[in-house]
Amino acid sequence: MTVPEPRRSIWEPARLGPLTLRNRIVKAATFEGVMPRGQVTDQLIDFHAEVARGGAALTTVAYCAVSPGGRVHANTLVLDKNHVPELRRLTDAVHTEGGLVAAQIGHAGLVANTRSNRTKTLAPSTRFSPPAMGLVRGATREDLDRVIRDFEDAARNAVDAGFDAIEVHLGHNYLLSSFMSPNLNRRKDEYGGSLERRAAFPRRVIDRVRRSVGDSVAITAKFNMADGVPKGLWLDESLRIARILEADGHLDALQLTGGSSLLNGMYFFRGEVPMAEFVASQPKMVGYGLKVYGPRIFPTYPFEEAFFLPMARQFREAVSMPLILLGGINRLDTIDNALAEGFEFVAMARALLRDPDLVNKFRDQQVSEGLCIHCNKCMPTIYTGTRCVIRETLR
Repeated sequence: MTVPEPRRSIWEPARLGPLTLRNRIVKAATFEGVMPRGQVTDQLIDFHAEVARGGAALTTVAYCAVSPGGRVHANTLVLDKNHVPELRRLTDAVHTEGGLVAAQIGHAGLVANTRSNRTKTLAPSTRFSPPAMGLVRGATREDLDRVIRDFEDAARNAVDAGFDAIEVHLGHNYLLSSFMSPNLNRRKDEYGGSLERRAAFPRRVIDRVRRSVGDSVAITAKFNMADGVPKGLWLDESLRIARILEADGHLDALQLTGGSSLLNGMYFFRGEVPMAEFVASQPKMVGYGLKVYGPRIFPTYPFEEAFFLPMARQFREAVSMPLILLGGINRLDTIDNALAEGFEFVAMARALLRDPDLVNKFRDQQVSEGLCIHCNKCMPTIYTGTRCVIRETLR
């Protein structure tokens, strides 16, 4: 007779690699918008300390580029040695509040704004990039070897800065994600063509990150289930890649996401598109371009609670490794049901921007649902400090 596994509790301590998390709720990576010229600010530290104080078990600093060319734009932090002392202030602040903290590391690739960065970026294959406002050349093998070393260095710096976990960005058509995507990777060498070859470069990066830090921290990956664009990565291939990553044995969990910051930015948000606010937040010419091309890049999808769950269930059937459910989680019963379906953790983003104390309120049975209305007006605030505009109004 098979004895069923006990139902997972949200509030009991849970293991993630070498870590023990105080509950099963993670603050997902959301660019904080308070890194002027890539600096660690008091606002950045306060942002994550508040999330930890609000009860989340793990908060994620995003986005930490592995090199200057890998930044999204100039106001993105590079996780180099120079920033280790200031980042130690951040990790200490989170630990003081009883939480743990992850560094999301990655290379923006085709998503990088090269004019803002004033340096070139890389892609699997040469193509036009709207964020770069021009052609981005395909990377050479030497370029990719250098990127791997950059990931190694960033991972070691994260450990030195006191981070408890490292999240490798394999999503949203950033560089590693774009290598897996058939519509972005047209290479003819060992890094292009078949699924196994398209997955080879991200696998090398993860292998070297693990080798560089050992078992001292948890290593997870934010992983695209689907790109949300024609001819992009979809479940038939992403499920196979997930199995390959599981067999490699370097990751402690996959956080399941989807969409493309390059070509379809609403796929991983859902809900209203705040186009007027986006246009107003940009310089005049960029704003004009958004008026013309914005509807293509930001199509409208209706919001649904836990909108990635149907896809994520396919991964729960395909792999046994820990999975983190992401995407429109706003209710306590959603979390409880996800754990009952076999997901080890859930990740929340917009709901915690609206109310950073929501996890504590769930725990203390004060509320069963967050206040986020999925208006997405937080999205354009990334240029002036990411925040919920409703919460800001009520302060």
